[in-house]
Amino acid sequence: MSLLEQVSSCIDRIRTRKPLIHHISNYISLNDCANVTLAIGASPIMANDPAEVVEVVSQAAALVLNLGTPNTRMLESLLLAGRKANDLGIPVILDPVGAGFTQIRTRTAEQLLHSIRLTAVRGNLAEIQRLTGDFTAMRGIDSLADAENAAASVRRAAAEFGCLVAATGPTDFVSDGHTVCQVRNGTPQLSRVTGTGCMTTSLVAACCAANGPSLVSVVAGVMFMGVAGEIACEYMQPGEGTGSFRVRLIDAVSNLTTRDVWEKGRCVVE
Repeated sequence: MSLLEQVSSCIDRIRTRKPLIHHISNYISLNDCANVTLAIGASPIMANDPAEVVEVVSQAAALVLNLGTPNTRMLESLLLAGRKANDLGIPVILDPVGAGFTQIRTRTAEQLLHSIRLTAVRGNLAEIQRLTGDFTAMRGIDSLADAENAAASVRRAAAEFGCLVAATGPTDFVSDGHTVCQVRNGTPQLSRVTGTGCMTTSLVAACCAANGPSLVSVVAGVMFMGVAGEIACEYMQPGEGTGSFRVRLIDAVSNLTTRDVWEKGRCVVE
């Protein structure tokens, strides 16, 4: 079975199994992450209090750790939930939002990398490169990284972190430390809506929960967002802007089929 066939088949497994995805996430994109998780066919729960995260993650099929609005109380929750997920063999997906931009974000991401056994890290290229010690230009939490050496950077990060790594951008790069997959789906409109990276992380978590942690699952989550973005653009009407695109994007995820991914998916394996 080809990579694209394997990726396409992930959708049906998610919708059959309806895995519960525990998010400890930022309050900016929380609602959209919940909705995109529902749209792909999984079930979200957004619990972040240290008093309940261990109990919640014990009933989940995957855990998302998102650093979009970090604080010291959140760090306690991230560590408690992450360690419990490790004890239970539950996939843990880290979204190191703004790592390298401020000290607290960088320190928190580094602590999680060293304290928790991660399944995957999904960030933009600058976040990934800064976590490996490479200085890369950023504007706020947005990447200004040059993608010329992106494949090598992501491969190196995966080997160093000991997990799957996805760097998303105009071209997405996913690696297990050996193979690198370039996913060439998407639209510039995705960068104009807050939280599409966070939503991609939710899709990656849903794929890992339903299909098992693998390079295919991470590629699938990334590709689903890119293909859905392209479909959302196709349905935009004259005069519609980013607000309409956001709604159409979630619609596109909810209506996404294996055929859509098979016909539109574009991936190159190195």
